[in-house]
Amino acid sequence: MTTPPPRRRGRALALIAALAATVLAGSAPVAQAEEIPLAPGHRLVDHYEGAPATARPVPGKSPAQHPYLAPNGRSGMHADGAGSATYPWSGPLGRDPEVTSEKIAAVGGECATVTFDAAGRLVTVCGTFSGFLLKLLDPRTLDTLAEYKLPQRSSTVEAITRLDFEKIFKDTSGGAYFYLDDRDRVVLADSRQHVLRIAHRQKADGAWEFVVEDDWDLTSLVPHDCVSWTNLFPSGVCDPVTSVMPDWDGRIWWVTRLGRVGTVDPATGALRAIRLDGEEIQNSFSVAEDGVSIVTDHALYAFGADADGTPRVRWRETYDRGTGTKPGSVNQGSGTTPDLFGERDRYVAITDNADDRMNVLVYRRDAGVPAAERLVCKVPVFRSGASTTDNSLISWGDSLVVENNYGYENPSTLALGRSVVGGATRIDVRADGSGCDTVWESDVRSPSTVPKLSTANGLLYFYEKEPHAFGIDAWYLTAVDFRTGRRVFKRFTGTGLAYDNNWAPITIGPDGTAYVGVFNGLVAVRDGS
Repeated sequence: MTTPPPRRRGRALALIAALAATVLAGSAPVAQAEEIPLAPGHRLVDHYEGAPATARPVPGKSPAQHPYLAPNGRSGMHADGAGSATYPWSGPLGRDPEVTSEKIAAVGGECATVTFDAAGRLVTVCGTFSGFLLKLLDPRTLDTLAEYKLPQRSSTVEAITRLDFEKIFKDTSGGAYFYLDDRDRVVLADSRQHVLRIAHRQKADGAWEFVVEDDWDLTSLVPHDCVSWTNLFPSGVCDPVTSVMPDWDGRIWWVTRLGRVGTVDPATGALRAIRLDGEEIQNSFSVAEDGVSIVTDHALYAFGADADGTPRVRWRETYDRGTGTKPGSVNQGSGTTPDLFGERDRYVAITDNADDRMNVLVYRRDAGVPAAERLVCKVPVFRSGASTTDNSLISWGDSLVVENNYGYENPSTLALGRSVVGGATRIDVRADGSGCDTVWESDVRSPSTVPKLSTANGLLYFYEKEPHAFGIDAWYLTAVDFRTGRRVFKRFTGTGLAYDNNWAPITIGPDGTAYVGVFNGLVAVRDGS
């Protein structure tokens, strides 16, 4: 093995020391939340701009409630099975908003997917260098009520041993995408290629704990010669599972990075899978009563299942995947989880990866639609040569909102006061289905978050960072009017790398709090009393 130069050796030693601290922190008992530290400059930036909003509910109907998911708004990263990224309750209106946070680990600790049990407690998975942590948090204090350690991802071991941290930042496997089912149980795929179903419960002494109820081993169908501390140079193939979701019949669907699509029958444990040769899946997927929608780095698919659970392609549409991976994308392909939407539940939308300007693509999703009539519209968005997204669209009624992530790679990208070109656009499908129209364009600079819409108050929420001449890295929760695209207010959350959200979503809780997963943990913003 080649000895790294002194500078890289120093970085490696510092990281090992931090890793040791993280391992110790991960084994600590449940405790009160510790605030994420602020970097210098937080006293030199505005902490609030704009004015409080008046709630103006957006007319329309929510996606159909999935029978095997927790109620809409509580079940997963994209809020519901259809991937709408909308919440039926209000988020912060900007009335004297307060900010709190929880530092999860000494290094890292980002909490990506946030869900809520029936009592409003947070159920989330947070990433650390020692492994992912499944956590139960108090919604007001962010105190940890229970914790369950998941296996370390192979990308973390590779990053540490090979000093290539891009492997972590572009890895969507290991439990980052999970869902909460209709009985408030977590369902996820860990880095061992196992699908787990995990409940949380309160013990006789009042303490909380996580309990694994089911464990389905996928390694008979998925190559699993992965990098680990005891297998630093594997000779085989490792194919991580990236996401899981249930269909309307209760099967658990799963997808892998290297294009495997499979199912688990929870009643029998039967496993089925097919392979989409030469295609990669880095995003989550969406489900509705009419089937499962999956996007690869080559095509958009509609799937159903045979009687024995074997996935079956109903239709496939290729898209312009461009000639390479753009800065702001995880791979060469669409960065979106499909949105199943429309006043009549008839559309599916993604973005492509066209070289000059990315396009929003809307398709008719019925299996009986002739191929020549499937595409409803193809709308170019954002500036020439600076247009991409790696986050899901927001969909409500016949409307879509898309965010521009061009230029974001990892938390170091925006250091020293830098930002992205930014932008967000609303596009509506015409009532007669004859095409689509751009409604508004915003210059909001939201580098890498999954934005959300509160249909109860009509506000879109972005996580914003603007350039700063003095090199201060200040982050804000920004509210934008869904109807007009106008900024309503922005609230400062923190300064420095620790507050970079690094692809994590905004999540709106049933109590009106907006939560943002950030590099060092979780931030909460709520209206003051």
